Amino acid sequence: MFSKAPVKGNEDVLGALSLVLYTLILISLIKYVLIVLWANDDGEGGTFALYSLICRHAKVSLLPNQLPSDARISSFRLKVPSAELERSLKIKERLETSLTLKKLLLMLVLAGTSMVIADGVVTPAMSVISAVGGLKIGVSGFTEDHVVMISIAFIIILFSLQRYGTSKVGLVVGPALFIWFCSLGGIGIYNLVKYDTRVLQAFNPIHIYYYFKRNSTKAWYSLGGCLLCATGSEAMFADLCYFSVRSVQLTFMFLVLPCLLLGYLGQAAYLMENHVDTTQAFFSSVPSGAFWPVFLIANVAALIASRAMTTATFSCIKQSSALGCFPRLKIIHTSRKFMGQIYIPVMNWFLLALALVLVCNISSIYEIGNAYAIAELGVMMMTTILVTLVMLLIWQINIFVVLSFAILFLGLELTFFSSVLWSVGDGSWIILVFAVVIFLIMYIWNYGSKLKYETEVKKKMSMDVLRELGPDLGTVRAPGIGLLYNELAKGVPAIFGHFLTTLPAVHSMIIFVCIKYVPVSVVPQNERFLFRRVCAKSYHIFRCVARYGYKDVRKENHQTFEQLLIESLDKFIRREAQERSLESDSDDDSGSEEDHSLSRILIAPNGSVYSLGVPLLAEFKDTSNFVAEARALEEGKLETSSSTDQISIDAEQSLEKELSFLRKAKESGVVYLLGHGDIRARKDSWFIKKLVINYFYAFLRKNCRRGTANLSVPHSHLIQVGMTYMV
Repeated sequence: MFSKAPVKGNEDVLGALSLVLYTLILISLIKYVLIVLWANDDGEGGTFALYSLICRHAKVSLLPNQLPSDARISSFRLKVPSAELERSLKIKERLETSLTLKKLLLMLVLAGTSMVIADGVVTPAMSVISAVGGLKIGVSGFTEDHVVMISIAFIIILFSLQRYGTSKVGLVVGPALFIWFCSLGGIGIYNLVKYDTRVLQAFNPIHIYYYFKRNSTKAWYSLGGCLLCATGSEAMFADLCYFSVRSVQLTFMFLVLPCLLLGYLGQAAYLMENHVDTTQAFFSSVPSGAFWPVFLIANVAALIASRAMTTATFSCIKQSSALGCFPRLKIIHTSRKFMGQIYIPVMNWFLLALALVLVCNISSIYEIGNAYAIAELGVMMMTTILVTLVMLLIWQINIFVVLSFAILFLGLELTFFSSVLWSVGDGSWIILVFAVVIFLIMYIWNYGSKLKYETEVKKKMSMDVLRELGPDLGTVRAPGIGLLYNELAKGVPAIFGHFLTTLPAVHSMIIFVCIKYVPVSVVPQNERFLFRRVCAKSYHIFRCVARYGYKDVRKENHQTFEQLLIESLDKFIRREAQERSLESDSDDDSGSEEDHSLSRILIAPNGSVYSLGVPLLAEFKDTSNFVAEARALEEGKLETSSSTDQISIDAEQSLEKELSFLRKAKESGVVYLLGHGDIRARKDSWFIKKLVINYFYAFLRKNCRRGTANLSVPHSHLIQVGMTYMV
């Protein structure tokens, strides 16, 4: 702060201290700890967790792959806006019908996420340099160049150890942070007693007014430095998955906040008698006998804070990737106990390279601090907007409370942001450029994925074509199960027609598998697979939607995945037959007419909805017998109990035949049919669209991780076919 507004007297110290105290109280305590933490998505925090929460209550996702059955997942726990609150219903309707508002909401989320990733670059640089800078006080002749070299070594070690996960060092983190906060509080009390207790007057906000009155423009410039006292607030929200809301609130209010306040009061007391020594006020105010222990624990705390921010960055990238807003990357889960602890190798080394560039090019702690403030404020403003929307749409609280929250905190953050932007030319522009690049990557990926999905929906095969081909699909049906991976949640993908014309034979049983992420943190294992039948029984074609939450761990290998999928298919076939049997027993007269319905609904015990599109009593190999029986029933010729018993027996035989067919197909082997659908812009498209789709999106798609890479499928079990769509 004092680099922009130098200390001219004790009143300046009191004014700056008062500004810091109320920034901590307003932003960290009131906004984040008491309000924002409650806007979590089933214990998950961060920008994309808020977006996921909003997507569940209003259909605002731009990717049109939502299914009605998604709302029946037990972890959805959807609270429909009450009819009494027309405001909430109108907001919901407005969001769902306006494409502009959907795009605006997505861009706000992407902007906030890009700032979080930028935080993952600046936090290690800022934390390590400020902690290592204490050597200039403890060692005579220690220069800024020495600080930079040691900081570079520390940052390299920090990112190199990131792959071992938080759980490996979990026993050290808690005690180390406890000692650090106690040290802050103890040193603060010591300085208050030794130097000047008049700094307690800073709790009177009138000193903020005096500070701005004396320094005017310089005081406004110093706001960026003041915000650094609250920079850990967003990381606290993003890392919420490790702790409960109540535990974080209690720890902050009874340990973290009191120690921070005492620490800042102590530094201000020291500055009351040492106006010149503002660059290293903390280390200068440490008692000489406690300097090295405090220096050691300060560096440990800096490394822990950097590690926490990097972990929060990984978590944010995983969430955005699951919701279709970031290219797929290799994700390693570092803990068997906590599924939120992840490591992304590519991003880890990318963040390391950028952090080193930042430290080498902007060695000044003040310039890095300004870059830190830019990234942090960008996230804070996006969080304020999203939480305001949560208040209106989900919490449904008084409009005056919502407006007070939005006006107070957004106004405060915009004021801080205007201050740091004025100093962006000092070198902190690098972090803005980095955030813009990340934003463009995320937006291009989402835009390309949306175009690709919409094109596949338009190009999907007609069911009439399959019916004309017949049960043999116009080719040879070889024994075995073919899992055709595609991104369509409903319909027959066009790539299947490509397989039929390219391959000399197809498998006797075909399952269209769609791996889909729904806007919940976790999908229970027993609700993972959603099956539907495609065409008649004799075709042996099914659709399976494998649903995952953005926090779910996909660690199963291909054998485990196959076993789970086939077990779920077995259960689906049995439930289907049981439902048909119950309907036939309850109403023999109308049953035959309903049997020919092309769209039926089956609700499973777990609440999942299955759409059944074929007669369930059709014969396993030959449907002619069933058709004859159905016609006889319509004409009233089969009304005796013996006929009913015969139908029941036929149904049981049909079920056993299909289950036997499934087992034999499984024994013959499972093959993965991967259809790589690429998109290219049409020749008559705009130049910008050609540039984005043909080059940028194509580059990202070529270098991202394939959707089935997590299953570790052997190459001998893979068949791949490519297809290009013009958009």
